[in-house]
Amino acid sequence: MSEVDKMASATPPLWFAVLVLLGVWVTLTSAATFLAWVHRAFLRRGRDLARRYGPWAVITGPTDGIGRAVALELARHGLSLVLVGRNPDKLSRVKKEVLAAAPSSTCEVRTVVFDLNAGDPREMARGVARVAAAVDGRDVGILVNNAGATYPCAAYFHEVEAPAWEAVVRVNVEAATRIARAVVPGMAARGRGAIVNVGSGCSVVVPSFPLYAVYAASKAYVDQFSRSLSVEYKQYGVDVQC
Repeated sequence: MSEVDKMASATPPLWFAVLVLLGVWVTLTSAATFLAWVHRAFLRRGRDLARRYGPWAVITGPTDGIGRAVALELARHGLSLVLVGRNPDKLSRVKKEVLAAAPSSTCEVRTVVFDLNAGDPREMARGVARVAAAVDGRDVGILVNNAGATYPCAAYFHEVEAPAWEAVVRVNVEAATRIARAVVPGMAARGRGAIVNVGSGCSVVVPSFPLYAVYAASKAYVDQFSRSLSVEYKQYGVDVQC
């Protein structure tokens, strides 16, 4: 037998076999994760949100951008909405758009004027109380904590004026937490619900986000807050997502 034949027939070392198996396992796991995402995102039929979670949804920051798009989409799915924002004129406009987008006249829309950047703790408490009153007695199944704040522009932390970074903390951290606290008890009591906290890739995708330090930290809070609530309230049938 030639030297080449001997090398070809030799049993590979154990470490090499372990590495091959590990590589195959990682490849299969990654492929399965990707295929599961494709199925959830593009192939799986949408849920009947009103039946699964409840007929009412609360949305903060619903007058522009993502919040407005979510409000219109939930209305198209037949949900009634509680819209929470600081500008009564914009809230009135979106309310009309939502009612026009709803498939039936059974859709109801309530608006709550609440500046989530209220610097006065008493005004923050009154705003949260108005939200709690708006959802009282209603089967609220979905909360979308969409409202957010950031700096006017990129800047070193010591250059950011106090009102700017304080607004980030109040809106992204305090207000989101307080509104979730106002809605979660009803969901847990009914045994169903969904909370969607709008986060940011800056808190999970990149190792740091310089020049937006407080904003990135606030979104890291939102991410961890969501993960922890998900574990806490899974037993109550409440889904939490960031």
